[in-house]
Amino acid sequence: METINVVCPKCLKINRIPKKDSYKKAVCGHCKTNLLDNTPAHLDDSNFEYFISNTDLPVIIDFWAEWCGPCKMFAPTFANIAQNFPLKAQFVKVETDRAPNVSAKYRIRSIPTIVAFKNGVEVDRVSGALPAPQFEQWVSRFI
Repeated sequence: METINVVCPKCLKINRIPKKDSYKKAVCGHCKTNLLDNTPAHLDDSNFEYFISNTDLPVIIDFWAEWCGPCKMFAPTFANIAQNFPLKAQFVKVETDRAPNVSAKYRIRSIPTIVAFKNGVEVDRVSGALPAPQFEQWVSRFI
């Protein structure tokens, strides 16, 4: 049976799970977090590269800042749409002020910036907050 690697958004341990079209149950083997709860992980300079390079799923990243009004308005959309893609994509938030090296490496010039990674490589990005239907359609392209 084919398997996929999924990084737990809570403890950041790698989980190898069977690849399926849908899942009824999936828990982290280390911390027992429900992997179907697709709450975005919060990453910084110390764990960003590890996370995106150790998951087989597409990773959708919201680069944001606490002081950014449009970022705060987009945050609920990002979290809500993430719940529509359990074990189809992983969602990550990176606060640019707390991750200056990652933000510089990926040339984040405006926020919010949404970036899609597949196999550890950037495949697309969008600057600015998207309405929920447009964001969901954009994410679906990488599944």
